Amino acid sequence: MMLTYMASTLARMTLTFLAIVTLVFFATRISGNPIDFIAGEGLSREDREILIRYYELDRSWLAQYRAFLGAFFDGQFGLSYIERRPVADIVSERLWPSAQLLLSATSLTLIVSIPLGIVAALHRTSWVGSAATTLAFLGYAVPNFVLGVLLVLTFSYWLNLLPVVGNASVAHFVMPTVTLAAGLIAALTRFTRNAMLDVLGQDYMRTARAKGLAEHVVVLRHGLRNAGITLLSVVGLQIAGLAAAGSVVVESIFAWPGIGELLVRSAIRRDYPVLQFGVLTVALAVIVVNALIDLAYAWADPRLRRAGRA
Repeated sequence: MMLTYMASTLARMTLTFLAIVTLVFFATRISGNPIDFIAGEGLSREDREILIRYYELDRSWLAQYRAFLGAFFDGQFGLSYIERRPVADIVSERLWPSAQLLLSATSLTLIVSIPLGIVAALHRTSWVGSAATTLAFLGYAVPNFVLGVLLVLTFSYWLNLLPVVGNASVAHFVMPTVTLAAGLIAALTRFTRNAMLDVLGQDYMRTARAKGLAEHVVVLRHGLRNAGITLLSVVGLQIAGLAAAGSVVVESIFAWPGIGELLVRSAIRRDYPVLQFGVLTVALAVIVVNALIDLAYAWADPRLRRAGRA
């Protein structure tokens, strides 16, 4: 049963990725001719035609699309129009910094939001629960680019405490991590609170208390374990969202040497090969994360596997 569900998930992943590959290729072609950026305005018509032929941009879009698909099998994914280096090398240099930032933001989110959501549920009628809920809504209200700029002005410009550019030390991680995690903390705190409220009044919770179990055992072992099935899908969607779009803004603000900053620069330069492969790398990461969450959710809740097989 689980193998059937895994095969179905893999098929969906493959079809989704092929659709994204096609959309990315044609979307970049619609954006304009990269020769206009590479060569500038002073280039003669003859030299411009030479560059177009050199980069094989004189071929039809269908021929370029076939060459684009063929580049997946040479291990280099083409050459950058700007740097004239294999695209795979350029993108691979940016993967680990982006992964570091995503891991640090995810870790901070889990450490802060789950305890905060549990506290908000247990003390929903007191000022403690109201404060936790208000904090979560503030995270929703402040966009990450606004928060990032405020952090830079406060801790770098006025207080001169934290560095802004790069990822050379632990101190460089503080502001980007907080900026990237703020919205996710708000979302997961709210979902944790709502999920815990759903389970706190269940019969098995009252039974556990009637058996004389300590309150923290009842809340964590029985309450959080059952609420975790719902939280699992929320965490997966939020992480996928950060990988897809959230890191682009944050990396641009803090000049973080990751995939997001590379995508922005490649889009401005119209460096098609780098932009295409960078977008596909992010898309593949999102697809894999969603697939893993689906499998984990199906493993945790057998009813989903039965529904998928039906």
